Amino acid sequence: MAEVPEQDIFYVCEKTLTSVKEKLKNGEEITQELVNELTLPEKVDDSEMMIPVDMRGVGEEYDDVEQMLEKLGCKGTAEAFVKAHDYFEAQKDKIPEEERPPKMTAADWKKVLDEEKFLEDGEEELMDLEGEEEELLEDEAEGAEDDGEVQEPDAKKAKTE
Repeated sequence: MAEVPEQDIFYVCEKTLTSVKEKLKNGEEITQELVNELTLPEKVDDSEMMIPVDMRGVGEEYDDVEQMLEKLGCKGTAEAFVKAHDYFEAQKDKIPEEERPPKMTAADWKKVLDEEKFLEDGEEELMDLEGEEEELLEDEAEGAEDDGEVQEPDAKKAKTE
């Protein structure tokens, strides 16, 4: 079986995507506010459903939504997310169901994003600490090598009155 290329999954608000498709079909204006509602979970009620889209369907890579807005404008960005959704729908049958990104509530998506941010921040902190940690380990190793014996703490002296 041919290997499926790595997906580039992003989540958008299902209700807003439906609205965007309708507005595009009717030639209505796509506002910055609507794009934000589509792409930013903070702008969406926690109970709203977020659906996966595959950004490979856009045809070009962008670092983030802001970059898309700068280059494509509001309407072009909205059209790009519609393309990404259509691409995901066309490709999803090629992916085993258990590996397919699921729909989730906005609250769940926010948790995922918070965890990813926490992990990214944690990795940066770990990178910063690695040098210090190595020094501490070296210092401990040198102290333990003194005479090969385990050093016990000094016995406490009994109080005398």
